[in-house]
Amino acid sequence: MVRMRPIQSKSAVLWIIAAVIYLVAEAVSASAFPGYSYASNYISDLGVPDVGVFQGRDIDSPLHVVMNVAFALHGVLFAAAAVLTVRGTAWRAGARRGFVTLALVHAAGIILVGLFPGSQTNAGNGLIVFHVLGAAMAIIAGNAAAIVAGSTLRRHVPRWLGTASIVLGVVGIIGLVMLLVDSNSTAFSVLPDGVWERMAVYTILAWEALVGVTALSTRTRLGRIGA
Repeated sequence: MVRMRPIQSKSAVLWIIAAVIYLVAEAVSASAFPGYSYASNYISDLGVPDVGVFQGRDIDSPLHVVMNVAFALHGVLFAAAAVLTVRGTAWRAGARRGFVTLALVHAAGIILVGLFPGSQTNAGNGLIVFHVLGAAMAIIAGNAAAIVAGSTLRRHVPRWLGTASIVLGVVGIIGLVMLLVDSNSTAFSVLPDGVWERMAVYTILAWEALVGVTALSTRTRLGRIGA
């Protein structure tokens, strides 16, 4: 067995920075949003420039630019880290292409979320379709990327990192499904929409932070030739 090099430090740092930027921007934007609720409000409410009511939620985000810039930065960093992660490793060609493709879809989706806020204005002019499409792309592809990475990482050391990646991705997809079911049902409401959405999104942030920290702390080797 010939061991390949570990995850590049640059890649690991990008994963961590991407997660930190997102969470810090969210917290800062939420602090300036009167009455913002992590349980009831959507994350993208923080990026809406309008002041008013949308889908029954009060919207007033003075720092909407901060959140929208963070969306875009996260997308760019996520994609860049993905490319660096597979470069020079022994990932199978299919997994490598799939992972990078999903990372690019995630990046494009989250950038669309920032460019086309989920606002009453965009609902009126029809542009909200790009917001909805972007959110779906970002959440589905981001969690799917974690699952694809996990399937590869499980064959290498430490195996728990692969298992954790798959679990996080699956939990994120479940969160999205429950958000769609719960928000469109009048018969029951298990959890507020904001909780389900964060379950779908935070799994992506948790995954990239976990991979980044593990790589920096243990110099994790992603692949071995012939594995």
